[in-house]
Amino acid sequence: MKKHYWYILFALIISLFIYVFYRTDKTLVNQIIIQLISFKTYQSLKQTVTASLPLNEYLIYSLPEGLWVFCITLTSKEFYFDLFKKRINCVFIPLLFVVVLELFQLLHITNGHFDFLDIGISLFFWFIAAKIIDTQQRLENLFHSLNYNSAFCLLSYCIIYLAHVIH
Repeated sequence: MKKHYWYILFALIISLFIYVFYRTDKTLVNQIIIQLISFKTYQSLKQTVTASLPLNEYLIYSLPEGLWVFCITLTSKEFYFDLFKKRINCVFIPLLFVVVLELFQLLHITNGHFDFLDIGISLFFWFIAAKIIDTQQRLENLFHSLNYNSAFCLLSYCIIYLAHVIH
């Protein structure tokens, strides 16, 4: 996975940039930043960036999810886990996660708006990470022994919580 860290870092930085400057200040990651630099400074920076670099609504609302799927697919594709004596390849978990998240949004169980485009963009980025970027490694059991790669994989799923909107 080491050769993929640069892809992951680049994708996460782009997502963070979009979240910080183009999404609501009520997201958890923005609340953390506001606590670090003050609301006034945050608002000033946000206004400067958005005025200098206007982004399309699709880039603001769909791209970060696609990039996150790209990242978790890269961190997941070296692992599997056993469930009811069946081996589950973790490379498919990001797709399941996205579809369930979008269905939860459709059913108003979680914040957000259901959008087929989000699923499509996530599928596109999943395909890039799963099929085009090849790891050439044998699969390890994700929960068998906790190591740096498996911990990083599990942490990559937790990052989505930073996008949570606080009311």
